[in-house]
Amino acid sequence: MADELKLYTTPGSTFAFRVELALILKGINYKIVEENTKNKSVDLLKYNPVHKQVPVLVHNGNPISESLVIVEYIDDVWKGYPILPQDPYEKSVVRFWARFIDSTCIPAIFKVFGSNGAVQAVAKACEQLQVDHRYSTGACMEESRCGTRIAAYYVKLETI
Repeated sequence: MADELKLYTTPGSTFAFRVELALILKGINYKIVEENTKNKSVDLLKYNPVHKQVPVLVHNGNPISESLVIVEYIDDVWKGYPILPQDPYEKSVVRFWARFIDSTCIPAIFKVFGSNGAVQAVAKACEQLQVDHRYSTGACMEESRCGTRIAAYYVKLETI
């Protein structure tokens, strides 16, 4: 019997996109179940009763919630192309920066986009995205730098 895999998602979800990217990297076939965030399905509420949000991956009837948890699950279940490093220290660094991006970068960028270019919101977002780059490690820090660039670019668009 082949694995049955459903990904509950909503268009534009950065967290669901992270899961989709992992599935694509691993070459895994899956079915998309699009959710309406204003009218959540019975299945979504059943599969994620705590947060009641996407993404949720359902593998052979077993639900897994939270994008980072799902990505680790995908990496553990489907071998082949590794998503996370095998070295425990390197894996902890990736987990740290992924959580930093979730808790700091993404909210800061959303505040900028929701502010209609308000200079104070953009300045605060740029401040939040500043990290002492002496502690940076590769691509994860590029996302922080990228976030700062996006905020600055957004201000330029709004002032033109």
